[in-house]
Amino acid sequence: MSDLPPSGATEPVPPASPGVPVDPTRSTPPAAVPAPASGHAVDPTAPGSPTPTDPGRSAAVADPGVPAQPGPSGSPAVPAQPGAAANPAVSAHPGAPAGPGGFGHPGAPAAPGGFAHPGASAAPGGFAAPGQPGSGGPQPWDPYRTDPAGPPQGWTWPAGAAPLPGAAYPGYPLPGQPYGWHPGLDPQDPLVTPPHAGVGGWFSRCGGALRRGWRQLLPIMLLTQTVPAAVIAVLSLAFAPTDQPATGPDGAPMLPSGYFEHIFAFYGVVLLAALIFGPLQSTGWAAGTWVVARQAAGEPVRVGAALRYGLRRALGLWGWTLVASLLITVGACFCLLPGLYAAFAFALFGPIYLFERQEPIGRAWRMFHQRFGMVLGRVALVMCALVAAAVLDGVLGAINQLAFGVDPMAAPGSAAGAVTVAVVGAVLATPAYLAQLVGLVAAYAEQRAQEGPVNAALLAAELG
Repeated sequence: MSDLPPSGATEPVPPASPGVPVDPTRSTPPAAVPAPASGHAVDPTAPGSPTPTDPGRSAAVADPGVPAQPGPSGSPAVPAQPGAAANPAVSAHPGAPAGPGGFGHPGAPAAPGGFAHPGASAAPGGFAAPGQPGSGGPQPWDPYRTDPAGPPQGWTWPAGAAPLPGAAYPGYPLPGQPYGWHPGLDPQDPLVTPPHAGVGGWFSRCGGALRRGWRQLLPIMLLTQTVPAAVIAVLSLAFAPTDQPATGPDGAPMLPSGYFEHIFAFYGVVLLAALIFGPLQSTGWAAGTWVVARQAAGEPVRVGAALRYGLRRALGLWGWTLVASLLITVGACFCLLPGLYAAFAFALFGPIYLFERQEPIGRAWRMFHQRFGMVLGRVALVMCALVAAAVLDGVLGAINQLAFGVDPMAAPGSAAGAVTVAVVGAVLATPAYLAQLVGLVAAYAEQRAQEGPVNAALLAAELG
């Protein structure tokens, strides 16, 4: 055969590396030249593309790690073509498929010096730009991928992180979940409102808790909240000052004799009764919280077991109730607005103590200010129920005074009627107590969901 170079070659082919001996008996078949894919235009400026002055030539830079070997005729072997892996040892990595016209989807340029990420387009002409996979230069991996469902080429999970089932990328929402969804949160949890659900989700959880537990919550609230309220109302009728302001000799109004003694006696009795009934009321709040959390977790609940739990937590909850009440009273002494602000800021201290049992006042203050609008809105809705109960009590008190006079306890008949109205008013306030209990527990669970994954089973376990 002729030793002349093949026709059309205009530049010498570099000899094989001296470090790789050439086996004259070895036959290296020429690499198959794949035909351009449909839709791939040939770029005359791309390396290895045929030129008008060099018809029939289709040469590309071979992988520098594999030197060219002479063929059986003495001519150099045809190197790898653009768009094909030059190193057969490098297998195709599963990943996203190539888009029309090249690797990647149209819309963004490829990253400089690297491969085109999903969402990047290839260079005009159908082949990737120089330095990219398919350009004919050194290729760290095959640009043509076979598994569209796999992660991007070269991507690995961060150190110490385990892939979530069904999640292709960490930090991305699970399939079918809204943006910002925390992995581990159940959108159908009966107690915990997910971060995106808003006030509608909170209302739904409150209604669900009432539907599940009203048979247990109603007797608990009647025993621990309605009975103390009725007793305090009757004591108020008995010790309320009945003396009316009189007119002095000079025509100026004057207080009746012993007026301040009666006032101090009235408020002293009411305060003492509130202190005595405080542990009982705290027992009811703890027992009701236990019922709401355990029923949401699907666990069995009985009134007796709930009251026994409430007794274990009553003294601690009562002590923190005294601290919160003192702070609210001090704020109200300066002005009504600081006292009202303190009442909103410390509203979640009860659930915080029961579930976390540490620093309930400070934690409630921080939780209120970290998500001010959300906590303020939920507590304001609870306050609306309490205000409605207070307005109803005021209306019944006015009816009581009009029907039985200023001193209803002076006669047995008027006393019986006045006591009946007071007891009815306390009973009618029971739904407000239920709304306060369920609303605050659901608001606390929602705030916990804002901080991280939590569910009803975890909250029920935290109660102990």
